[in-house]
Amino acid sequence: MQLTPAEIVETLAMVSKQHLDIRTITLGLNLRGCVDTDIDVVAAKVYDRMTSAAEQLVPVADQLEREFGIPIVNKRISVTPIAEICAAVTAQDLTPVALSMDRAAAEVGVDFVGGFTALVQKGASRGDAKLMESIPSALAQTACVCSSVNVGSTRAGINMDAVWEMANVIVRTAEATADQDCIGAGKLVVFCNAVEDNPFMAGAFHGSGEADEVINVGVSGPGVVRAVLADMPDDADMNTVAEAIKATAFKITRAGELMAREAASRLGYQKGILDLSLAPTPAEHDSVAEILEAIGVGVCGGPGTTAALAMLNDAVKKGGAMASSSVGGLSGAFIPVSEDAGMIRAAEMGALTLSKLEAMTSVCSVGLDMIAIPGDTSVEAIFGIIADECAIGMINSKTTAVRIIPAIGKKVGDFLDFGGLLGKAPVMEVNPYAGTIFAHRGGRMPAPLNSLKN
Repeated sequence: MQLTPAEIVETLAMVSKQHLDIRTITLGLNLRGCVDTDIDVVAAKVYDRMTSAAEQLVPVADQLEREFGIPIVNKRISVTPIAEICAAVTAQDLTPVALSMDRAAAEVGVDFVGGFTALVQKGASRGDAKLMESIPSALAQTACVCSSVNVGSTRAGINMDAVWEMANVIVRTAEATADQDCIGAGKLVVFCNAVEDNPFMAGAFHGSGEADEVINVGVSGPGVVRAVLADMPDDADMNTVAEAIKATAFKITRAGELMAREAASRLGYQKGILDLSLAPTPAEHDSVAEILEAIGVGVCGGPGTTAALAMLNDAVKKGGAMASSSVGGLSGAFIPVSEDAGMIRAAEMGALTLSKLEAMTSVCSVGLDMIAIPGDTSVEAIFGIIADECAIGMINSKTTAVRIIPAIGKKVGDFLDFGGLLGKAPVMEVNPYAGTIFAHRGGRMPAPLNSLKN
């Protein structure tokens, strides 16, 4: 479909007044040709592959931004899970590969690179174990590298041994970057039902079913949706509100579809998915929390928040699906506390708690995202948080994730300040009654009955 002049004018108003942006153009790269037994050879091959394939990514994105007038906030790369690439290496520490990924990212000018990843939902190979052990060192020594580990799925159940391992890894990663406000843990996410074409960090990786080079685009626009709802009368019924959100999501997705098509064409790579996710920023009014409040919730986190978020998420997906046949990834509403000015305010007021956020994750796009917790939180409690979130994803056949940051040396009410898109995270209270038995049982939680689809 062609864009009409009226749509173009409307889109420009969304950009200039309501924070519409292309949140990311992410180049997915197949690195399977980089396999070797020597870690240094793998690292060199990874660097060469990334710098060669992504050489024109940033120039093309900058050109599109100038031509169409729509900001492209991030340019990113996602790669084949590094645990798979390093399955044959003899070295125990995979940090050299992360360092080569970081150097390549700096060379081509991208903001982040994802894929320091292991998929262990049913069991961990030796390569997976090496990668998980290497995460604290890798994230402490790199600026752009992001890491993810998938520990569960609806078809496989939950690998509870991996959940325990990742609870410890999160703590060690926070400790390794304590002098940087524990940012390492902010670049690490634990998944259930991870998707293979997600363009958003920290969980992006290039899945096994993908082509060698794929362009995936992530669109955002919470400010646009909030502005539309702010102009609606208070007596508008819920169906009218949902229709307004759906129509707005359609318009946002149309802009993203154009940019995705152009980027893939100019780079000569396959066009992948368009992820329509309402991903907030710390900027005023560019907030999912403020959308929920515009729908009518008193303060985000108060009674009605989960219902409002469910309706928002569904309407966004419906609008996006009408605008593009390639909508995929995660697509919906993100609720990262540190990146959303409205969420930060609600957390400071005490309206938004960790328990309420967990309830909200049952209906949103991902899960517990960019949440700071006290630095002395027990590993058993972190294990329980991850296990709870994975259970929500497993039972409901949806992607869920945990990106929590133990704030080393800080307590409830303090802040971690990351700056930029990552914002600042208020340290939130954690339920202290985790117990000492559940986390140490190990094994694999069986897949639920609804996994039997065939």
